[in-house]
Amino acid sequence: MKDLLRLRTSLSEEIETALNEQIKREAHSSAIYLAMGSWCDRHGFDNSATFFYKQSDEERSHMLRIFKYVTDLGGHALSPEVTNIQQEYDSFRAVFEQALEQEIAITQSINRIVGKCHQVQDYTTVTFLQWFLKEQIEEEYIARRALELFEVIGEEGVGQYMIDKQIAKLSYDGDVAE
Repeated sequence: MKDLLRLRTSLSEEIETALNEQIKREAHSSAIYLAMGSWCDRHGFDNSATFFYKQSDEERSHMLRIFKYVTDLGGHALSPEVTNIQQEYDSFRAVFEQALEQEIAITQSINRIVGKCHQVQDYTTVTFLQWFLKEQIEEEYIARRALELFEVIGEEGVGQYMIDKQIAKLSYDGDVAE
């Protein structure tokens, strides 16, 4: 039966496995951002909390987008188990440093999947993943701009308050030079 089902999908087992691993990474990112939002809430950084709750929702939507792609192509998408989520951070800045590291890791992961897709000539999945690659440009840009606020404003005095206010204003215009 499994061989018959495998014939009903254009996904190779290797790509399906890689996509299921990415589903888990996106779910993990969503949970990390939820915990970051909670940390910010507990420490009075309301705008940053809202920022991270929004990021959590975005990562969950990314997870669902991949999940649906796998099932739409007749594959078996796996509901991920999420564990080992960091709940505490040493500082306000540390939260944003971790966020940038998380986005870089996601970008690298998607790039690896695209590389595998090229190896097995799965250009349908490459096309699907193009959206994620463009999305990661925005995600990394915003994470870097958030961290730059710590350098530009500084954390002394009302610095953290000012940083938190500026977080709500971060955006990406999507105008990437071609």
